[in-house]
Order: sequence, then structure tokens, then C-alpha cells
Amino acid sequence: MIQIADIREWRTHDVVDAAGHKIGTLEAVCVDTSTDEPATATVQVGLPTRRHLVFVPLAGAIVGPGYVKVDYDRSLVKKSPAIGTDDVLPAGDEAAVFAHYGLPHQPGANGERQLARR
Repeated sequence: MIQIADIREWRTHDVVDAAGHKIGTLEAVCVDTSTDEPATATVQVGLPTRRHLVFVPLAGAIVGPGYVKVDYDRSLVKKSPAIGTDDVLPAGDEAAVFAHYGLPHQPGANGERQLARR
């Protein structure tokens, strides 16, 4: 399992898919608010003048020398819900990230967010 303290060191490193194709650059880690464990990463993608952040789950991710390898295909990740590089994912859009990857979304008992950016 990837520890939150470890993955923070990999910001600005490449994020690659299982086949080794570069997806983008690791920007931040989002933790599951109920466990405080790494859940997703935001990955910076796009052209230099039109960069945006996409989300990718970290379950099964492997950290290597200069990269983080995720279990999802590059084309799927690049089509995930996106935000601007200075934006925050609206709470109402959080479920769409999980749905994109076919994962269950489980907000807190009082409707709290499931993801928190670190």
C-alpha cells in the first residue's frame, strides 16, 4: 500500500498507465476522509497553454524511480472528470469521479466529502 507521506514526495513525477504510457504529471493526492488513506491523485494533463487536472484512483498503484504507475489505461484517465489547475472539485461532482471508474462513492454520514486534497 502506498503511504500518504511517501506519495507526496512524488509530486511533479510522471504518472503512467499499466503499459508504461505517460498520462501526465502528479499534482496532488486526495485521501479518503474516512480512513485518511490515499484514494486518488490529481494528474496534470494537456498542452502547456491549456493544462487541467484529471483524477485517477490510486488502488493498486506502484511507485517506481521517477514515476507512479496506476492500474488504469491512459485514455480512460484522460477522459475522467477534470478541473482547472487552480480549481477545487465541487462536492456535487465528486460522485462523477467514482462513477467514471465504476467505483462506489460513499460520502460521510452527514454528506461530507469522501475525498480531501492533501
